Amino acid sequence: MSLHILRSPSAVPPEGAPPSPEYDGRAAFPREGTAAERTGSERLSLAITALIVFLPFLALGLAVWLLWGSLIHPVDVLLAAVLYTVTGLGVTVGFHRGLTHGSYRAVRQLRTALAVAGSMSFQGDVIGWVAIHRRHHAFTDRPGDPHSPYRYGTSVCGQLRGLVDAHVGWLFRNDPTSAARYAPDLLADRDIRAVSRAFPALCVLTLALPFAAGRLIGGSWVSALTTLLWAGLVRIALLHHVTWSVNSLCHVIGERPFRTRRHDRATNLWPLALLSFGESWHNLHHADPTCARHGVDRGQLDPSAAVIRFFERLGWVRDVRWPTPDRIDARRA
Repeated sequence: MSLHILRSPSAVPPEGAPPSPEYDGRAAFPREGTAAERTGSERLSLAITALIVFLPFLALGLAVWLLWGSLIHPVDVLLAAVLYTVTGLGVTVGFHRGLTHGSYRAVRQLRTALAVAGSMSFQGDVIGWVAIHRRHHAFTDRPGDPHSPYRYGTSVCGQLRGLVDAHVGWLFRNDPTSAARYAPDLLADRDIRAVSRAFPALCVLTLALPFAAGRLIGGSWVSALTTLLWAGLVRIALLHHVTWSVNSLCHVIGERPFRTRRHDRATNLWPLALLSFGESWHNLHHADPTCARHGVDRGQLDPSAAVIRFFERLGWVRDVRWPTPDRIDARRA
């Protein structure tokens, strides 16, 4: 999974080259040449990315200072949970399983609504998100992967550096992804293009909603601010780091019961299952990317798959790629 901040989805920048025959899965990725000096727009994009990454942590510190010695209001927790669920499922069901991998076909209204919900997660415009994630699957844990924890090799120092890079460091690297190459179908979709263009407004909306709710329910500007902090900024920060943990931890820690392509080290990490809405059953996902369910073994909770099933029963999605016993058994290690 990815986070892409305010970078043009229509540009066609240089890509990471396909892996050379010499890459053995242990060495650091080859350098991609000397980085060109950033343009003014690239520096602005980098500054905005840094603001979005670090501002929620500053907000958390401010919230703790404001509420030290007092309880958080129930409305803050409730609104945070609701918005976390809506925006998180927008990413997992909409951005990821639907738009990126085509695990099902949704009616136009639902497809657009899920794209809007995912955009409100502050993880970037929908077209850029999908392009980056498709590129990740094309080059998983090999040169060309935008966020692999094996970028700096498999030594202890290289692995630690790679984990940080896969988690958040890659956001600050001048390595844009071509939407024309990886998401031409979305560039051709009028509705998705409109949602992509609306990304800045949707970022404002995802913060304005908790602020307004706190003001209306609490009746004061203080309640509005505390709700904004917990149900807005802190909620965004939590979802960011759960998403980034799938990029980083779920390629290093966990079990690998299914076969993946050479060098692909995607794992299942059960502690993140509920917070990630089933995305941390990452090994099966990389073994069978178009499968609508990622948690396929007994006890593997997958809320995103349950939501897709619900939509299917309502007739809002069709052609769902559900796992079958033969399909799963064929991919077991």
